[in-house]
Amino acid sequence: MSEPLRLSRRLIELTGCSRREAELYIEGGWVTVDGQVVEEPQFKVGDQRVELSAGATASAPDPVTLIVHKPAGISLEAALQSITPATLCRDLTPDKRVLKGHFLRQKPISTLQDNASGMVVFSQDWKTLRKLTDDRSKIEQEYVVDVRGDLVAHGLNRLNHGVTWKGTELPAVKASWQSENRLRLAMKNPQPGVIAQLCSAVGLQIVACRRIRIGAVSMGKLPEGQWRYLTAREKF
Repeated sequence: MSEPLRLSRRLIELTGCSRREAELYIEGGWVTVDGQVVEEPQFKVGDQRVELSAGATASAPDPVTLIVHKPAGISLEAALQSITPATLCRDLTPDKRVLKGHFLRQKPISTLQDNASGMVVFSQDWKTLRKLTDDRSKIEQEYVVDVRGDLVAHGLNRLNHGVTWKGTELPAVKASWQSENRLRLAMKNPQPGVIAQLCSAVGLQIVACRRIRIGAVSMGKLPEGQWRYLTAREKF
């Protein structure tokens, strides 16, 4: 039996690549040990079969942005902990290579109150982080809100033009009925509690609230508790 070696060392012996190239190949998910992807350069191997995948590139993986459908009642921290390969919605990102590095240094950039569900965003990409931080006052968000109660006269029109709640002037929103007991609300950078205040101002109470869009990116048909990758075509 061969003396165990670091996987990166074994790859150097097999391919003649540099140490840095070996690390990049491994961290990029291009190296298998007995047919299983191993992403740790320090992984010890003996007589196992080590192979470099066809088309491998010795470059650091691109930073990724993750879209998560957060259930109501859990924090952003709990939502981050729920992001694992097992909770990826493969129907929406069937061909994406999932790497352990995709789960490192993910930062939440879309606050959502714990009792609301829906779309939250985590990212490693500094461009996305800056966009959603610096431009958050300009980026529209869309919610569907299940309500109960009796809408006051001209209530929908009042929401669209601005209402006052307990002496506080609330921002105008784009409001429409999606169904008999479900409102669709679109607004820019809503402050905590403002959706409940808007509903109360027109005689309604919130039963459930779900965010479905941030900017031009929609959560789509992402199931609750699952996540997907932001695609190259999507821009906030």
